[in-house]
Formats: sequence, structure tokens, C-alpha cells
Amino acid sequence: MHINSVSHVHGTHAINAPHATARAEAAPQAMRSTATADVVDISETGRLMEMAAQLPEIRTDRVQQLRAEIAQGRYETAEKLDLALERLLDEIA
Repeated sequence: MHINSVSHVHGTHAINAPHATARAEAAPQAMRSTATADVVDISETGRLMEMAAQLPEIRTDRVQQLRAEIAQGRYETAEKLDLALERLLDEIA
């Protein structure tokens, strides 16, 4: 059906069989596309978000305990500083 304007409508048309299509010739070698693979490029922000998602949950009870020790001046002890220094030297060496 063809609608040319609001006031003019054509009648119905017969349904015809599909037209025969000519076989496509093989494309010349220069025109053939080579197989390509899909590529995903993840941004640096995306990588950081993935790394953050892999981190363990924050132990708020432990954080509160350490904050209290720092506030009371009991967090930094000679033993803890020696242990931190040993770990640092092991990591550097």
C-alpha cells in the first residue's frame, strides 16, 4: 500500500514471489577482508576498580582498636618498630 498524502490511498496489491537473486561473484583477493578478532580495552580506572573489588573487606573492629591505641599513645612500641624495620629490610634486600 502506498500513502502519498492524507487524502489519497492506493488500493491493495498482490503479493508476489521473491525475486530471483543473482549469485554474487567471489570478491577479488584484494577486497576480501581478513578475519579479525574482537578486542576489549579496559581503562586504568577499570583495572583499579577490579583490584579494589578483590581486596578483603575492612575489619572495622580492628580499625577502631588501632585508632584507640594511636590516640592513647600505645600503638608505636619498640617491638613493633623493630618488626617493621626487619620487614622493610627483607623487602628491600
